[in-house]
Amino acid sequence: MEAVVIEDDRPRRAQEGDLAAFNELVIEYQALVCNVCFRMLGQQQAAEDAAQEAFVSAWRNIGSFRGGSFRAWLLRIASNLCLDELRRRGRRPATSLDTALEAGLPDPPDDDSLPEESALNAELRASLEAALAQLPEEQRTAIVLCDVEGLDYAEIAVAMRTSLGTVKSRIARARLRMREVMLGQPELLPARFRQGG
Repeated sequence: MEAVVIEDDRPRRAQEGDLAAFNELVIEYQALVCNVCFRMLGQQQAAEDAAQEAFVSAWRNIGSFRGGSFRAWLLRIASNLCLDELRRRGRRPATSLDTALEAGLPDPPDDDSLPEESALNAELRASLEAALAQLPEEQRTAIVLCDVEGLDYAEIAVAMRTSLGTVKSRIARARLRMREVMLGQPELLPARFRQGG
């Protein structure tokens, strides 16, 4: 039996002026868009502002959506807004451990985990966030869309308005840089990832 693929008609309905259909899309994608904006900007308030601006821009420009992946189209808008904000700032985002902890980035400890383990996990997460913030904008965007949000390479190419090969290259470089940074802090890594471990 062949799987039936049901096309999402909400973008088409939104293009026809159906605000309820667009609101359904907002509800579905708001967490995704906020998360991408936070990972790119490193500040919760700036991320919320950028996400809100992305949805307003998407509604205003819904007529330019030409089909395909609405998610990729929306993330292109959001990532472009974040890149514009980073250029306006003239610097890379700075995420301190305090900011990361206030934003609730560390996962809650498991009931079975030891306090030391929970502290190491929180420190590892903060270190990963700091390494992510050090990446060039294009690499950070690509790796967030791929490894954090789970988009496939084709969707990332659409979202970033670039070729598939460029997406693959940016992700490979970003992963290599993240690996180098993390191997510089082997005490934070699980034993199986340490050199000689």
